[in-house]
Amino acid sequence: MKNLLFISMFAFLLISCGQSNQTKKTAEKATVKPVQSEWIPLFNGKDLSNWFVRGKANWSVKDGIMVGEGGMGHIYSKATAKDFEVEGTFRISDNGNSGLYFRCNPPKDNPDGWPQGYEAQIDNHQDAYTGWLWLPGKPTAKAKELITKDNEWFTMKVKMVGDKIQIWVNGELMTEYTDDRYKEGHFAIQGHNPGQTIEVKELKYRNL
Repeated sequence: MKNLLFISMFAFLLISCGQSNQTKKTAEKATVKPVQSEWIPLFNGKDLSNWFVRGKANWSVKDGIMVGEGGMGHIYSKATAKDFEVEGTFRISDNGNSGLYFRCNPPKDNPDGWPQGYEAQIDNHQDAYTGWLWLPGKPTAKAKELITKDNEWFTMKVKMVGDKIQIWVNGELMTEYTDDRYKEGHFAIQGHNPGQTIEVKELKYRNL
């Protein structure tokens, strides 16, 4: 009888201890916050070693700035991302047309053609102006207002998680949209009009 009582008490203590440890682990798990990755430079300010070019535009580095000139073409980051934030500082010349692409890839049937992915527009003259979201060849989500000008630096930030897209211009949220057709891809910068110049600096991203 004594042995049975001892065994019962021992079993009760084991179960209680296990439940206590499980409760503690659950509480600890609940207080752990998700960790975002560190910001990763896309452009190192020195060369284009982390990029590849498609199309006719000419790309170079001048005084620590990425410069795109000439006709139609795109420069793609070697880095790819799915859920992320990307931000940079941009300047477009008179009557220029450019864009920051994300989750994009060169079309397989025509690598020099339009990237297949999303584009945050950079253009101060079209109805679909800086901050609009474009899908290939199509203005899709309207930016709240145009606040940029030719030949002036401005910042742009894009956040995409799952199917939710947000675009900021000079720190102001301009565009929100939901779409899930492109899942993962490169970042890219567009050169568009002959004679224009697009300049980029301080371009970086982080995974979410």
